[in-house]
Amino acid sequence: MIGRRELITLLGGAAAWPLPARAQQPGKLPTIGFLGATTPTALLQWSTAFVQRLRELGWIEGRTVAIEYRWAEGRAERFTDIAAEFVRLKVDVIFTYSTPAVLAAKQATSVIPIVFATASDPIGTGLVANLARPGGNVTGLSNQTGELAAKRVGLLREVVPRLRRLAILANTANPAAVDEMDRARVAGQALGLDVEAVEIRRAEDIAPAIEAMRARFDALYVVTEPLVNTNRVRINTLALGARLPTMHAFRDYVESAGLMSYGPNIPGAFRRAAELVDKILRGAKPGDIPVEQPTKFDLVINLTTAKVLGLEIPPTLLARTDEVIE
Repeated sequence: MIGRRELITLLGGAAAWPLPARAQQPGKLPTIGFLGATTPTALLQWSTAFVQRLRELGWIEGRTVAIEYRWAEGRAERFTDIAAEFVRLKVDVIFTYSTPAVLAAKQATSVIPIVFATASDPIGTGLVANLARPGGNVTGLSNQTGELAAKRVGLLREVVPRLRRLAILANTANPAAVDEMDRARVAGQALGLDVEAVEIRRAEDIAPAIEAMRARFDALYVVTEPLVNTNRVRINTLALGARLPTMHAFRDYVESAGLMSYGPNIPGAFRRAAELVDKILRGAKPGDIPVEQPTKFDLVINLTTAKVLGLEIPPTLLARTDEVIE
C-alpha cells in the first residue's frame, strides 16, 4: 500500500517524463544520475553535503530515491559516455558539476532535467540562455570562479611580497579553465608580474610541468577543474617540494596542503543544488528555476603550509581570513 507522501514523491519524480516513459516504469523509485567528474575520494565532502541535504528533504537513498553514481576520474572523454548511459537508464534528473560535464549532459538530452552544483559563466559557455529564466532543461549554481581570478592574484601577491614570476597551471582541454587562465594572466600582467601559463591535459603531465617550474617561478596559481581536482593532493605535494606557494579556488585544496584559496563555499553549493533537485522531483521545470550566483566568498589560508614555505602571513590579511587551517 502506497501512502499519500510516497505517492506524491513518485508522481513528483514522474512529472518530468513524457507519458510513454512513465508508463514503462511502474513502481520505479525516482532516480538521480550522479555524474561525478572526479573520484569518490576527491568529491567526498561535496557529495556528502548533497546526499545529506536530500535526506533532510525526505529523499532517502534506496527508500524514496535511487542514486546512480558514475565517476569520470577527471577524464573529460568519460563525461559523454556517462551522460549517454543516464539517458539509456531514463533517470529522472542528471546531477553534475563543472562546465564540461554539464555541457556533455546537455548535449546528451534536451528532455531530462539537469542540475549543476558549480559551473563557470553559464551564459557564456552556453549552458543557459538567461540566469533568471534559464529555459530548456538545465539549471544550477554559477561559481564565478573565472571572475575572481584577479582577486586571487592580488591576494597571492599580498602573501608573497617577493612575487615577480607567476606560473598558472591549467588543463587547456577545458574551455572554462582556459578562460580563468587568461583572466589570471591579464591580472598578473596588470600588476607588473612576469606570467607564464603551464598547460596540462592529462594526469601524466602534472609532475613534469611542476618540476619544470622549480627555481623559475615565485608562486603557482592553480586553475580548478576536474582533472586538477582529482590530482589536487599530488599537485600540492609537488608544489611544496618545488617551494611554490599556491593559490586555489576552493577550500578543499587548502586542506590538501595548498597555501590559500578564495572562492565560494562548494559544500554549501552542493546542498543548495540538492534543493533544486528536490524541486524538480516534485514537479518543477528546470527552465523556470533561476541559476543562482554566490553572494559570499571565503578566504582560507593554511598556516602550516605557510610555515613550511617560510612565509609570514600579514596580520592585516589574517584579519580578513574566513578560516585558518593549522
